[in-house]
Amino acid sequence: MKILHLDTNHPLLINQLNALGFENDEDYTSSKDAIEAKIHIYDGVIIRSRFSIDKQFLDAAKKLKFIGRVGAGLENIDGDYAQQKNVHLIAAPEGNRNAVGEHALGMLLSLFNKLNKADREVRTGQWLREANRGIELDGKTVGLIGYGNMGKAFAKKLRGFEVEVFCYDIKPKVGDDNARQVSLKEFQEKVDVVSLHTPQTSLTLEMINADFINAFSKPFWFINTARGKSVVTKDLVAALKSGKIHGAGLDVLEYEKSSFEDLFTSEIPEAFQYLIKAENVLLTPHIAGWTIESKEKLAQTIVDKIKTFSNYISK
Repeated sequence: MKILHLDTNHPLLINQLNALGFENDEDYTSSKDAIEAKIHIYDGVIIRSRFSIDKQFLDAAKKLKFIGRVGAGLENIDGDYAQQKNVHLIAAPEGNRNAVGEHALGMLLSLFNKLNKADREVRTGQWLREANRGIELDGKTVGLIGYGNMGKAFAKKLRGFEVEVFCYDIKPKVGDDNARQVSLKEFQEKVDVVSLHTPQTSLTLEMINADFINAFSKPFWFINTARGKSVVTKDLVAALKSGKIHGAGLDVLEYEKSSFEDLFTSEIPEAFQYLIKAENVLLTPHIAGWTIESKEKLAQTIVDKIKTFSNYISK
């Protein structure tokens, strides 16, 4: 089969596909229109998030059998239409779930212990011990919204702490030894920390809004390593100002471009202006799953799944 690679990835991806007998072409710079003009000759596409794969693209891809997305989410691909066209979708959440779990834990511990704030102060000659007194994770209840690959990875990281872990998911019976699945009502009554691990879908867009936040019985800490558009930022800021949310660790923002490669093209929103100045907010540029190790594991996962798919359709 002939595969077109639209984003750079770990070299093992192309090397191993070559060894398996696939023909691999690379095009990391052409416009989407230019790609659409030649996509009809390819059986497979490998992409990260360079552009969306929509109906027009899929209609042009006459021979396409699969799309490999070197990452976890598939929101930039019209999955329903791909299914109608018998195009198989391959994602790799197994490849970066550990990285996401570690990043979420790092954000939480940094917020609890004011590490970033204290670091900035010491660098300017301030030695403020009492002002940087932290709190301990021990004894807290951590709630995970979404309990798939990423949620499970974070729950596994929490096993070394004396915490109770809840998970809330629309799918039944996903809880395990690391997290007890509970109703939304119990979740909102008891948790001290909320960590988001959901994909971007019609159900999760703007899910974390004022009504959702205010339904919690007590103030909580918020971590988002999932998708930025699941959070209404102005509502999050309002909750930070009121104390309903103690602090937030945000690896993703609703203002990101769909490619996840950049933020703003125009004026900086007022809500974001607050976030960048807030001492109880920790911001990172969509790098929770972005480690040296995950780059290799993501590529390997895609290779393994393409190999399995190829063997299946050749039978």
